[in-house]
Amino acid sequence: MAKRMTKKKGPTPEEDAQDFFLALDLLERERGIKKEYMLEKITQALVAAYKKDHEGAGENIFIQADPEKNLLRMIVRRDVVETVDNPCTEISLEEARKVLPRVQLGDVVSSEIKTKNLGRIAAQNARQVIIQGIREAERNMVFDEFNTKTQELITGTVSRIDPRTGALHVRIGSGKETTDALLTANEQVKGETYKEGDRIKVYVVEVRRDTRGTKVLISRTHFGLVKRLFELEVPEIFDGTVEIKSIAREAGSRTKMAVWSNNPEVDPIGACVGTRGQRVNAIVEELHGEKVDIIKYSEDPVQYVAAALSPADVVSVETLEEGKSCRVIVPDDQLSLAIGKEGQNARLAAKLTGFKIDIKSVSGAAQAEAEADALFADEEEDESLFAEEE
Repeated sequence: MAKRMTKKKGPTPEEDAQDFFLALDLLERERGIKKEYMLEKITQALVAAYKKDHEGAGENIFIQADPEKNLLRMIVRRDVVETVDNPCTEISLEEARKVLPRVQLGDVVSSEIKTKNLGRIAAQNARQVIIQGIREAERNMVFDEFNTKTQELITGTVSRIDPRTGALHVRIGSGKETTDALLTANEQVKGETYKEGDRIKVYVVEVRRDTRGTKVLISRTHFGLVKRLFELEVPEIFDGTVEIKSIAREAGSRTKMAVWSNNPEVDPIGACVGTRGQRVNAIVEELHGEKVDIIKYSEDPVQYVAAALSPADVVSVETLEEGKSCRVIVPDDQLSLAIGKEGQNARLAAKLTGFKIDIKSVSGAAQAEAEADALFADEEEDESLFAEEE
């Protein structure tokens, strides 16, 4: 006697829905994408897929989704009419009464649409929308993660070096939210060299969104990097006792930093330098030997400008009326030190204080004054002669 073949039953709609919601739970656990977000994207994709296959369908397509009851249904609502003009939004009274005998003209009837009956192209479009939704969610998570780190110091790993431009691709972040940031040649300190796998501290300048995802702009030359290093190394800066008022930096060469203490018992310079220079030396090491001058901030422009020209001694500072500028007199043997190599010391002092600084030696100032007096005397003599001739 031949055995009777039984047709294997497929999964029930409830089982299909259960698998669907389990997949969303897995997506949330592994990638951090919220179930509600993906459910919204999938709903939009299913509705769009149906409308693509059924020209004339409008806002009468709905998705019922209930994770607790394992319910996922697509519903179309149609008006009961005598003559059907648009079968996507209308149903005849005769056809409606086959299912609902008591239905009347003008009623609205709902019927379920099997999603497996969607056309192949429509289903592919729906799948593309879902994939796009996943990518968009991941981009948003990366943006949100790194946007909070703007103007912060983070540590990354050099993942690749562009041999053509010298730009470093730096892997930053941890766990699910990681991305590659680009450290361009312009944002690298001259003389610093790295290889793949090196750990590197970078300053996050800006986080942008573009068509390719999240773009994190990082720098090693930004003055903010020095500021954050001192905040990490000096507890008095971190807790607000000592305040960094201004920083001027020429990366790889020299930085000037003005500090101020809110507590008269705390020496701001001493706090930054540390015992036997331990704190500042740790920062100089991180900056690969870049010199750091730490000066005390003052609201008095004379004291502030004089301190900013350190390590040079200053005889006098005279603020001028025209704009924010001043004239500084230094000992003859301190002129080159005040100006610095290629004008760097004077340039950084001007940037730190916001003043235009004209530096002269004692003898140079005396000579200029003598020349001015002689010129003034000549002008008076000319005026006297002109008066006599009249």
